[in-house]
Amino acid sequence: MKARSAVFLFVVASVCTAGAQGIRERMRSAPRGTSVTSTQAADLTLTVTAVETRPIQVWVRGAGTVTKDGKILTVPLSPADAALVKAGQRARAFPVQSRSSMYQARVTRVTMQGDRAIADVTLIAPARQNTTRYVVEIVTDRGDFLSVPNEAIIEEGGSRVVYVQRADGQYEPHEIQTGIQGELYTHIIGGVNPGDQVVTFGSFFIDSEYKLKGTAQGGTR
Repeated sequence: MKARSAVFLFVVASVCTAGAQGIRERMRSAPRGTSVTSTQAADLTLTVTAVETRPIQVWVRGAGTVTKDGKILTVPLSPADAALVKAGQRARAFPVQSRSSMYQARVTRVTMQGDRAIADVTLIAPARQNTTRYVVEIVTDRGDFLSVPNEAIIEEGGSRVVYVQRADGQYEPHEIQTGIQGELYTHIIGGVNPGDQVVTFGSFFIDSEYKLKGTAQGGTR
């Protein structure tokens, strides 16, 4: 009886060990990245962009009303936005009645009225006739930072991932740490290096390919 128990335990242990080794082997053999053919890349118009230092701009958006002379828009700002807006910054104004029309403008003054800030935005050309309300976008420069285009970033729960081109047709996922998110670019704190080529247009296709291959081979990121 004891001999049978010993044999049984040996078999169970062997099976468990083999199973664990099989899982580890699949994990080791799972690809770190994924690949696409030149035909797929051409069909997708797949593009890559370098990780490099760029100016990062944040656009502050608000609603304003024009003064009677049709020259100045007064735009209320939240405390957070007021900290970014300064005289001299470029702005664009769109009449509510005609969003296809755009008026160039500049911030000429920021003042406090009670507990809120008001930006005076001066139109470069005369305002649209019989129009008092405008949507305003103020361009604020946050500085030059190592960055990637926003379209390169894939959101995954609480993390952000970009795909780095390692060779022709080979792409590798990298989790990144980010700082300021601008209108076009996001500040990169870690996860990639200057000069790395990251996928911009087509990044979601690369991500889908990588996940499908990882699932088929039992791998994980």
